[in-house]
Amino acid sequence: MMAYPKASLRIEFGPEQRIGPGKVRLLELVAETGSISAAAREMEMSYRRAWLLIDEMNRMFKEPVIAAVTGGAHGGGAQLTDLGQNVVATYRAIEADSAQILAKRLGKVLGQISMAQPSAGRRSKRA
Repeated sequence: MMAYPKASLRIEFGPEQRIGPGKVRLLELVAETGSISAAAREMEMSYRRAWLLIDEMNRMFKEPVIAAVTGGAHGGGAQLTDLGQNVVATYRAIEADSAQILAKRLGKVLGQISMAQPSAGRRSKRA
């Protein structure tokens, strides 16, 4: 179960240069599975979309975050580079820090949150 309140973190390095929860999760899944296609399936996205996101991240940094692994009995694969591991760890650390700040700053506001579920006929608006 997800803990609330929570915030979604997106870090923008410049125009069209950003990292957020989706890209970081993709990196984590590539690290876990050793495969871009397996990571894409896990995230229910096409291989092409995953590859484009990885290519975008590889071009964003001076060094790649994911590198191809060649050959072997079962073909090639992919793995996080040292930089890729650092990007994931740094993002998750900032995310944890921001969760602590969020909980601290929202203290009095949290008591005013309604526990009622939004009605089925209304769509919630994003703030």
